[in-house]
Amino acid sequence: MSGDSLENIFHLTGKVVVITGAAGLLGRQHAEAVAAFGGIPVLLDLESTPVKKLAKDLKDRYHVSAAGMTVDITDEDSVAMNCKQLVEEFGSIYGLVNNAANNPKVEDSGKKNFSRLENFPLDVWNQDVAVGMTGAFLCAKHYGNAIAKNSNGGSIVNISSDLGLIAPDQRLYLKENISAEKQSVKPVTYSVVKAGLIGLTRYLSTYWADKKVRCNALCPGGVENGQPVDFLREVFSRIPMGRLAQPNEYQGILIFMLSPASSYLNGAIIPVDGGRSAW
Repeated sequence: MSGDSLENIFHLTGKVVVITGAAGLLGRQHAEAVAAFGGIPVLLDLESTPVKKLAKDLKDRYHVSAAGMTVDITDEDSVAMNCKQLVEEFGSIYGLVNNAANNPKVEDSGKKNFSRLENFPLDVWNQDVAVGMTGAFLCAKHYGNAIAKNSNGGSIVNISSDLGLIAPDQRLYLKENISAEKQSVKPVTYSVVKAGLIGLTRYLSTYWADKKVRCNALCPGGVENGQPVDFLREVFSRIPMGRLAQPNEYQGILIFMLSPASSYLNGAIIPVDGGRSAW
């Protein structure tokens, strides 16, 4: 933060920030936050239409450059080619937000509930780990290496979860008149991937520290997004603040973690969950 005036320490003016999973609920919020603080959000997703539309919207609203691009983060060639393209087009990359993840659903799939550990399909495990962990690794390998080549480094933020810190409370998903072996649960891959991102964060925080690249993990709690009233009532009772987050409530902490305001923050694992993990 040395040399930055207080009113400018949160600014990302002209800085390229790569955001994976940018078409998702929180990805869109991350992109808006970067644009609002003058950054250049580069929005990556498998589907080109949503991110290109979002990029145009951000350009119009915030008068910044923005780009929406199709990248398969589980494919190293796709990531490497995009990284090369961005450096050629913009000159450098300042930030990376590893946001992409599958969010396996808690649902009953008939006679055999595949959310349960004893029934969980290996192909789903592999797919979830490929997106959430391998994708984050590949993005760190390529975009992170590009960031490390900057004279002033940059910032990597891995989007973990409060469920990377604590176990899911499976009681939230219990339904009446259903036998134990058929009850839905929060699938194992979500916890494993989010905990893995914490390990990746700590590794990266020391790996490029000499290059002035900081890496921290944001661990959001749940977001209210049209869940059933009965479910929300149960969740609220387990959170000290008595509610879930609104989608835009992670924008402030993300900007802090990306910007020069957090210039001495490195290797931190920050839960923003209404106090849930404190209980």
